[in-house]
This record gives sequence, C-alpha cells and structure tokens, in this order.
Amino acid sequence: MIPRDPSRPTPGETASVVPATFLPFSNPAKPGIPAAPGTQPEAAARGYTPGNRPPASGTAPRRRPSDAASPKAPAYPAPPAPPAAEPPAAPAPPAAPEPPAATPRVVRASGGARPATAIDPGETDRLLAGAHHDPHALLGAHPVAGGIAVRALRPYARAVSVVAPGLRVELRSEGRGLFSAVLPLREIPDYRLLVTYDDGEHEVDDPYRLLPSLGELDLHLIHEGRHEQLWQALGARVMTHQGVRGTRFAVWAPNACGVQVVGDFNYWDGTGHPLRSLGSSGIWEVFVPEIGEGALYKFRITTADGGQVVKADPMARRTETPPATASVVEDTRHTWHDQEWLAHRGTRPVHQSPFSVYEVHLPSWRPGLTYRELAEQLPAYVRDLGFTHVELMPVAEHPFGGSWGYQVTSYYAPTARLGTPDDFRYLIDALHQAGIGVLMDWVPAHFPKDDWALARFDGTPLYEPDDPRRAEHPDWGTLEFDFGRTEVKNFLVANAVYWLEEFHIDGLRVDAVASMLYLDYSREDGQWSPNAFGGRENLDAVSFLQEMNATVYRRCPGIVTVAEESTAWDGVTRPTDAGGLGFGLKWNMGWMHDTLSYLSHEPVHRKHHHGDMTFAMVYAYSENYVLPISHDEVVHGKRALVAKAPGDWWQQRATHRAYLGFMWAHPGKQLLFMGQEFAQGAEWSHDTGPDWWLTDPGYSAAGDHTGVRDLVRDLNTYYLSTPALWELDTDPAGFAWIDAHAADDNVLSFVRYGTDGRPLVCVSNFSPVVRHDYKVNPPSGHGGWREVLNTDSAAYGGGGVGNSGVVSSVLTLPPLATIWLRPG
Repeated sequence: MIPRDPSRPTPGETASVVPATFLPFSNPAKPGIPAAPGTQPEAAARGYTPGNRPPASGTAPRRRPSDAASPKAPAYPAPPAPPAAEPPAAPAPPAAPEPPAATPRVVRASGGARPATAIDPGETDRLLAGAHHDPHALLGAHPVAGGIAVRALRPYARAVSVVAPGLRVELRSEGRGLFSAVLPLREIPDYRLLVTYDDGEHEVDDPYRLLPSLGELDLHLIHEGRHEQLWQALGARVMTHQGVRGTRFAVWAPNACGVQVVGDFNYWDGTGHPLRSLGSSGIWEVFVPEIGEGALYKFRITTADGGQVVKADPMARRTETPPATASVVEDTRHTWHDQEWLAHRGTRPVHQSPFSVYEVHLPSWRPGLTYRELAEQLPAYVRDLGFTHVELMPVAEHPFGGSWGYQVTSYYAPTARLGTPDDFRYLIDALHQAGIGVLMDWVPAHFPKDDWALARFDGTPLYEPDDPRRAEHPDWGTLEFDFGRTEVKNFLVANAVYWLEEFHIDGLRVDAVASMLYLDYSREDGQWSPNAFGGRENLDAVSFLQEMNATVYRRCPGIVTVAEESTAWDGVTRPTDAGGLGFGLKWNMGWMHDTLSYLSHEPVHRKHHHGDMTFAMVYAYSENYVLPISHDEVVHGKRALVAKAPGDWWQQRATHRAYLGFMWAHPGKQLLFMGQEFAQGAEWSHDTGPDWWLTDPGYSAAGDHTGVRDLVRDLNTYYLSTPALWELDTDPAGFAWIDAHAADDNVLSFVRYGTDGRPLVCVSNFSPVVRHDYKVNPPSGHGGWREVLNTDSAAYGGGGVGNSGVVSSVLTLPPLATIWLRPG
C-alpha cells in the first residue's frame, strides 16, 4: 500500500484536479492510435475518470470502485501538472546516517549519467497507445556505447531514480511518463526503481528488466497444441521470477498489435504495463512484481484495425462475482484430504461398478449456501440416500445465474457466486471423504457472444471459426468452437485435464455432443458446408473428442467421461484405438424419452405403447449407458417426474415409485435430478430450488414425499449390495426377459444376473389394478423366491399389497408398482 502523505487532503477535504489534457503523457491525436489513459471503458465503468484517476503505480493500493465514494477511503492524489521541457531534478530525500561503505553513490542525469538516446516518436506513440509488440526493447536496462541505458515508463510519477547497492541515479524526464538515463556502468546492475509520486517515494522492481517468464518448452508445446497443463503457462500465475515475487500475465492473442494488462493495481490504466509478444507463438507476456492473489485484472488488446477491446482472461482461474466481469489473480492454498478416495476410485471399471448419480444444481439446492456451507450438508444428504456420485452444475463461470450454466465465459474458473476456487475444492474434498464421487457438467460445444469474453477475442474470430456458417449456433445464439484450430483444441483438452487434476473431479458429463458431431445440426440446406469427404460429420470435433478422452484417461486413472449424445452415432463409448470417441458412458436419451412417453398415457392406453418400455433392450449393449432423469426433463413445461403421470395424486405417486423401481433394475447406470427423490410436484425453480417444505414433519402430507425418499434410499441400498444390478450392465449375459409381451396387462418382467449367476427378478405392473395369482415363471433351479422390495409398501406411502414369505411362480402384483424378488 502507498503510505499516506501527511500533506495530502484527508477524507472530506478537497484535492485539486488537473484536467486530463494537461497530463504529461497524454497522446496527441493520431489516426489509428487511441488516446492513452483516460478513455478506457473498464476504468470508466468502475468510476475512474481522467480527473479522479490516481497514479498508475505498480505498488498503488488496490481499491474497488465503491471505495472511491466511501468516507473511509482516502482521496486520490491529483495527477501532476505537466513538467517543463527540461524539469529540474528533484532533490534526494534525506537519508538516515549509514556506514560510509553502504552510502549510495548519487549520480544525477546532468552529472555522471548522461541522457539516453531519444526513442523514435512513432515508437513512443505505439508504446503509450498499447500497440507495441516489444515494450521490453524500449524499457528496462540495455547495454549501449558508454554505459547502461535505463528507461522506465511511470505515468503520473514526479521523478524516477535507479537504486542499487552503492548506487542511486536520478533519471531524466522525457515527458509523457517516460524517464531515462545512461548509467556510467559496464554491466547491468541488480537495480530497483525509486518512484516519486505526490504522496511520497516508493521503491519498486522494474518489470522490464526481467527476462521472459515463459520458457521455450512451454512455447513449443503451445505451438504444437500439446500443452496438457496449459493453465500453468497462460493466464495469471503468482510466482517468483529471477528472485522477484509477483504475477506473470500471459495471453494468446496472435492477431493483436499490442496488449496491456489493466487492473485495480494500476487503476485500470494499462499504459505502464504493456506485454511483449513472444515471437510467432501468438503469446503475450509480462511479469508484474509485487502483484499477488486477489488482484483484479483484464487484458486491453489493440486490434489490427487500431481499435481496442478489453477482455477477461480466457485462462482466469478465478473471477469476480457476476455481474462484475473482471478476472482475479488466484493462488490456491487448499490442502487435500482425499488421498484414500483417489487411491481406490479406479479399482474397478466404471461400467462394471455401481454408479447411481444425484444431479445437483448447486446454487439452488439450498439457495443462499456457499460452497463451504454446502460441504456441511450435501455430502451427508447424498450419503444417507445411498447415491454413489453427485453431478454438479453449473460449475464454470457464466453470466446468468438463473440458468444451467451452459453459456460459459470463464472455462477455468468455478463460479464465484458460491465462493472461491479453494472453497469449491473444500466441497469436493468433503464429498470424497464421505465416499461420494463428483462429476461436473462440462460445455465445450459453444460459448456466448459477450463482448468482454471469448468472442472475437483479439479483434478477429479466434476461438470461433471464421466462417459464419460454422461459427453461429442456430439453437442457442452462441458461437461454436473452432475444433480444427490447434490452440483452441489445446485450450479445451487442457481445460478437461484442469478440472480433473486441480479439483480432483472424478468425471465430466459433456454437454451437447450431438451438436458438435454434425455440421448440419439444426441447420437447413445452404446453412452449412460439407467436410472434405462431402459428408455431414464434423471431423475436427471428432478428432477433438477423441484426443480429449484419450488424454484424460491417460493422465487421470479412475475418472469417467459421460456423453450427452442424442443420436445414433456409432461408437460413442468405443475406445479411441478402435475408432470410437472414447467416452466411458453415454446418456440413453432414447430410453428416457420412450419410457416417459409411456408413463404419460392413461393406463388403459398403455398397451398400445408397450414397446416404448422394451425397445431400449434392442440396442442396450451398443454403448455403455446411463439412464437419465435429468434437469432437462423437469423444466419449461415438461413438468416434474411425478406430475407426468395421469390420474389422481395417489396414482401419480404410485406410478412415480413404480417407475423408479423399474429404472433401478434396468440395465444401465442411473441419474436422478434433485427434487425427484421425494416426488416434488412442481417444476424446478432457480429462485426456490427443491420444495423441501414438502418433507417437513409439520406438513400434513409430508409422508407422501418422505415415503418416496425412503424408497430411493432403499433402492440404492439394495442396488449397492446386489452385483446383479450393475456388474454386467454392458454384457448381454446379465439380462433376460421373462415376459416382454404382456402388453394387455401393462406388465413387464425380467431377470438380472451377476458374475456369480445369482439372479434378481423385477416385475412391474403399470396398471392401477391388483393382479392376483399372476404367473411369472422366474428362472428355475433356485427354489422359492422372496420379495425384497415392493414400491407399494406402506412404508413408501403405498397400499401395502404384496407377497409375504417364500413364493414360487405365482405372485400378487400390486397396482402401479414394481417388486424385486431374490432366491429365498
């Protein structure tokens, strides 16, 4: 922090203000070159105008815009008046007595030091306008004939001196914030800058004396599109560089003419912090000393046409809370305690393991809770119900809070609405310690057009294709990624690795895969162009998905990727070395649509739609499937699961319970969206979340809902303890129909097997009548059978019709119910 000068006005006093036109570094109007400081939209949006902007010092105090109006915030010093053509050197401040050997040798610009050769005016204009590709060539220290030339860019400074052990040299003002001199030295000293502002002197490191903080290997891997930990190279990273602590800022903007970093540490005026271009890599970099965790920043990019855009960092690992849009410097301090979980999560392949998923919209599960507060409630709730995994959404930062988070603006940052990235790590750690795996929704298909985010990032189509027919997504008003561009593919592949490695995520559910795979997805003739072979397949997207899957499975043992893919694309879960896309699991959208359609019919008409309940078994082993009753099925007029069924409230609840019993026994893993576990009747609402009050003991009908929740708990308990329900999900040997043709009775019966051959029989009756003495014919050779689960049990809110004791092949089928039988 800059210490307050006693001579400065105190809060409530008035400070003089010099008009911006008198600033010593102001740019003359020049075609194609924007004015220097004072016109930045980010600064204006935050309340900083030319008249009230404080010095752009690298060590200036960081204040949020609201602080400027706070009575507790000191008044900002006024910008200095313009200097004379040759300003007199400022007197050195008195120093405390020191031993003679340690006393600095003061050399004035007019004395032992001499003036530096002036920069070409055009170079100066480009530098101050943020349009120079190599500011380090003009600034910092460089050997010249007769000494070492030092030049510093310190807007608003009164004076600048070079200090080093035994040395202090005052630099000559060149005007416009530039100070320089040639030091009578043979080698570049390990120096710092002593900068004088209105409020006193501040000793700072010179960022432009430092070598690039990105190495050749990083640049090579980025160029090749193979930097699998890209977040460690680009973005803002707190580090020690050449013995100096600070933050490296690096961004990919290959078509930019210049880049500056703007932030609260320079009052959103990037004049003093231009980045250098690192050759043909398209990467721009600067290391800013003394900037650390929590600093707000963006990149101000000068485009090829001379305009400027201010962009959030695509690689930002933390953001401001929306609707604010700045990126935040992040440095994790979380200590993980989930080593045991990670060591054992890959013991068994996921398709041969129990996998029961509770889908959670984090901001609305318990509205108002932070990540850390959720960590106190969510793991206990999920563990009590017996789910093996949670699927979290939305995770990555997005503009609109009342959404699923499918328009991502910061791919590397957890949403700040619920806390910091370390807070999110804390939640995942707590879930792992409770024995619960964590999946997250991941959206690599498209991104929004917000002008401060990825769209036309450096003034050109960069992350999106330059062909508008491919760039525009017709369904969502967004932009698609250019999967054929090496750097874009690297950005996304590394992003998948990032969540798995940095946050210990156990799996990625990849959204909208079908929209990526087809060039004509939601497009009419003339709105798309075929691939090189004349087909409709997006070969670049196929290559990206294969590379993403191959990379994450290689780097992160025990994880799973899940595709939300709604077409008949062949080989979604086939390994990449066999020509598949390489996903571990795929949502069975066909099963979901067919079975929900069946439920929506009156029982008397269901016999005409019986095939909707059996058709999935025709293709059940073509992929590794998840049976999803997801967020998409309980919004936008689709109604909650219990409300999809016809009939009165008793029939709706009974159908809901019967359907869950059928779903848990059917081949495939299962996923259930929050609120459906206790038969919430209303659609999902972002503002209120699940209707928890329905389960309150004080509510007269609470038993109708807690009974369904108890059923879900028992379904998961039996599921976990019964290998027949999950061990051979992807093997035809694990399933057999007993009777798939009892359409007139609305009855379905089948048997599941585990590797030990021990069966479980499932019988579902989707008619509202009791069927007495119903012949089922379960597998022979197992003796009698015992009912182990009945969704019509009175404990679940049913009528209590069922089978007690050991039974044979003749059963009593409860109305609108599913029963499970095991050898007795």
